[in-house]
Amino acid sequence: MEEKVEKMKAITEEVVNLTASPLYNERIKNEVHPVVGEGSYEADIMMVGEAPGKNESLTGRPFCGSAGKILDELLKHVDIEREDVYITNIVKDRPPMNRDPSADEINIYAPFLDRQIDIIKPRILAPLGRHAMRYIFYRYVDESFKMTISEVRGRKFKAKFSYGEVFIVPLYHPAVAIYNSSRKDELKKDFEVLRSMIKEKLSY
Repeated sequence: MEEKVEKMKAITEEVVNLTASPLYNERIKNEVHPVVGEGSYEADIMMVGEAPGKNESLTGRPFCGSAGKILDELLKHVDIEREDVYITNIVKDRPPMNRDPSADEINIYAPFLDRQIDIIKPRILAPLGRHAMRYIFYRYVDESFKMTISEVRGRKFKAKFSYGEVFIVPLYHPAVAIYNSSRKDELKKDFEVLRSMIKEKLSY
C-alpha cells in the first residue's frame, strides 16, 4: 500500500506541473485544480470518466457535481460503496466550457491513466462515456474497435493487462440522466451488471 501511495503522489505532482498540457494555462487562469482521482487503492472496480467539470475543478474531486450525484445514486442502487471504488478521468484538467476533450488532450493525459490502472490493478474497468470507452478499448482491447457506447454499454469484455485478466464494462456517462431523467432506469439496469459480478466474487 505504501508503494501505491507514493506512486499516486508522483502522478499527482506530475499532473499539477504539466505545463505541456494545453489546459494548464486555463487551470492557472481560473485558479482551479486538476482532478487526479479518488477512492480505494485496493479497489476491484475502477471507473474512468472523460474529464472534470466545473465543480470537479473547483474541488479537485471527480464526480462531485450533478453527474456525481447520479453516479452515487447508481452505485447505491447496486449496493456498491463509492469509497470501495477508484474513480478518475482520462483528462485530468477541465476543458473550457465543459467541451469534449480533444484528441491531443487525451493523448497527453492518457499515460497517467495507464499508470493509475497499473497501480490499482482493478479486476473490473468501467469506462463512463464514449471518450473513455474509445481510449480503453483502443489501448487494451483492439485498435480497430469501432462500436459505439450504445452498442456495448452494460456488456462484459475480457482483456489481458500486465497484471492479469480484466473485465471491461462500458457504461453510459451519468450525465446522460441530467439531460433526460427518464434514462436513469436504463443506467440502473446497466449498473446491475457490476452488482452481479461482485456477487459472483469476481469469478465472472
